[in-house]
Amino acid sequence: MDAPAVPPFQELQAPASWRTADFISDLHLHASEPATFDAWRAYMRTTGTDAVFILGDLFEVWVGDDAALEPGFAADCAAVMKATAARMPVFFMHGNRDFLVGPGFIRATHATLLEDPSVFTFLGERWLLTHGDALCLQDADYLAFRAQVRTQHWQRDFLAKPLAERKAIARGLREQSEARKRSGAPYADVDADAATSWLKAADARVMIHGHTHRPGDHELPGGRRRIVLSDWDAAATRPRLQVLRIGDAGALRVELA
Repeated sequence: MDAPAVPPFQELQAPASWRTADFISDLHLHASEPATFDAWRAYMRTTGTDAVFILGDLFEVWVGDDAALEPGFAADCAAVMKATAARMPVFFMHGNRDFLVGPGFIRATHATLLEDPSVFTFLGERWLLTHGDALCLQDADYLAFRAQVRTQHWQRDFLAKPLAERKAIARGLREQSEARKRSGAPYADVDADAATSWLKAADARVMIHGHTHRPGDHELPGGRRRIVLSDWDAAATRPRLQVLRIGDAGALRVELA
């Protein structure tokens, strides 16, 4: 597939007082996996960083902000976000699972919506932040689906459905996703040439993204690189609970388990 046009970048400048910033993604929070939710809640309550950046797929699925208006899992997640945002800035970027998080949720939690992609200037460096799914060019079927569901028309029609119907649709999609995981089908990776083009356009050396569930550090041409965030799974045989923390020492991975 041809490389997508380089998108515009939101610019975010860190205050001079900030010393560290944390980055997480792909927690896929869901009521059926309470251990990961508990680990995330504990982290959000105790982290001493200056800001938390959530780069997509905080939730396994999000069917609309009205889901958080009734008692339950979505409301519990909103309460965690709000409590943390009372202590420090919390930035949220849409992922491929939670692109329907809307202004109602953002207002209620006092979080800040971060455009995808964004350039974060911090400690003399320009860091390019993205969820990463738009750069997986080999996954043509997904990119076609992404283009469809990101339109105002599709989202308006979906959100007009009763909440119970939206939840039923989400259950079906999750069952399809779980079946794919069990099949062992490989997921597409970020295209290195497209990532390099974005970095050049953003005048940045380092890209930070999630989505691929392949944590690592990849060298790119011209002294550039991309840092891939880990997904979270507290119930795994070897729990995956990792934060990327940027500070004076650079970008370090912090294991919470």
